[in-house]
Amino acid sequence: MGRQESCRRFSLARDGRVAGNIGGVLISLIVLIVAGDQFVVGAARAARALLVRPTIVGAVIGGLGASLPALTVSSVASIRGSTQIAVGNLVGSIVVNVSLALAIAALVAPMRVDSRTVRREAPLSLASVLLFALLLAGGLSVTKGVVLITALVLAALALVGTARLGSARDELGVEVTRFFEQPKGRPTREIIRAVAGMSFMLAGAEVLVGSASRLAERLSVSQEFIGLTIVAMGTSAPLVAIAVQAARRGNHDIAVGSVLGSNLFIALAGGALVTFLVGGTVSVVDTTAVWLMASVTVASWAFMARGSMLSRWEAAILLIAYAATLPFFAR
Repeated sequence: MGRQESCRRFSLARDGRVAGNIGGVLISLIVLIVAGDQFVVGAARAARALLVRPTIVGAVIGGLGASLPALTVSSVASIRGSTQIAVGNLVGSIVVNVSLALAIAALVAPMRVDSRTVRREAPLSLASVLLFALLLAGGLSVTKGVVLITALVLAALALVGTARLGSARDELGVEVTRFFEQPKGRPTREIIRAVAGMSFMLAGAEVLVGSASRLAERLSVSQEFIGLTIVAMGTSAPLVAIAVQAARRGNHDIAVGSVLGSNLFIALAGGALVTFLVGGTVSVVDTTAVWLMASVTVASWAFMARGSMLSRWEAAILLIAYAATLPFFAR
């Protein structure tokens, strides 16, 4: 009886610790989402108040804002030495952005890709993800990080340049800029909002990485699996919501543009941050995950290029591909 009682108590304690870790993950994800939103709003409005050109706000903030939770979590994970979570989160977030955010939005309403701005962003985003996938072969290094940061600078300049060339009626730039409208001359409050948002994001990321690491240990699964799935889904949750809401309102360019911009920043900025913060070679994640990331990105681009639309059956293919590959992540 004593042995049975001890086993029962151990099981209860283990279940309690697992529940606590799950609670920590959920709470930290909520903090990340709310704080990330406040940071983006504060930074964009401060930029407008400080007379930064609207084209820069519309072209850069849109994609960067959607990728901030993933970038923050991977940065904190790198500093803590949890490189599997760091890289797994980057790869998983890109996959989730395409296979869930874009696909679910297209299931809500077939996505028409008519804006010249979005059509110019698609090749940039695709090239960024494929470059990231190529550099992941053999692991990331500081040299590869330099390549990624150089590509990021060039891509950001290209985004700003194409935004200036676009028509004033381009839906993506107009809608993003309008969202951040703010009377000029009041940057202080928005700067404080941005700093507070970033502080809470860092705190939320710290709790998330710690809870996710302990959860992986308790469930006897790899940190890589947790990063590719639970963490990636959580950090991409805001983008899923943005894409679905945009699709419901008929703002297809907002939905597609947010996904494309987010993937660009996650691939280039995220990869560079991880390599620089680790300061050495970072082991590659499961090749199945890298293959899936590259495949769904190419597939989504091919679908949109064919008739400038992402149909419901094409969205279903992306969802099925994700669901079919997910079990292999747990190996």
